[in-house]
Amino acid sequence: MLSSAILSIFKRLPAQKALAHCDGPCGVYDPASARVAAEAVLSMTKKLLALQPPEGNDPAAWTTYNNTFSRFVAVKEDQAQETKKELLILWTDYFKPEHLEAFPDLHNTFWKAAKLCSACKVNVDQSKAEELLSSVEKIHHMFWTSKGRSDTWNTAS
Repeated sequence: MLSSAILSIFKRLPAQKALAHCDGPCGVYDPASARVAAEAVLSMTKKLLALQPPEGNDPAAWTTYNNTFSRFVAVKEDQAQETKKELLILWTDYFKPEHLEAFPDLHNTFWKAAKLCSACKVNVDQSKAEELLSSVEKIHHMFWTSKGRSDTWNTAS
């Protein structure tokens, strides 16, 4: 009974128009999470390339090698997917048509970066992982320029 009374009051009140330019409240977007994930992709790729299989037929050595290899691959793929997710959120939720005037290559930059995420999942290719990190850096600069800032690009490694 109380809920129907409250509901009838709300129905009579005029609703205010709400405006937002993005899905989340302003200020929640930041390319830093894409950078961290892309750095992990590069790190795992380097670790995979440096990993040496054991010599001989020692089952314990092979088990350790296979476990380590599998873990490196799992992290690399998970972080490549995370990079893609974070980039797609920026591309589809933050950047708007008016940003295309300042960044005419915006769509191509994001499209190539997303494709590099996939390439890093499919392959163990250090040059692709480095190219991905470079793409994220370019997006970092586009993002902060669009906000009227010039935040420094810092990597953890």
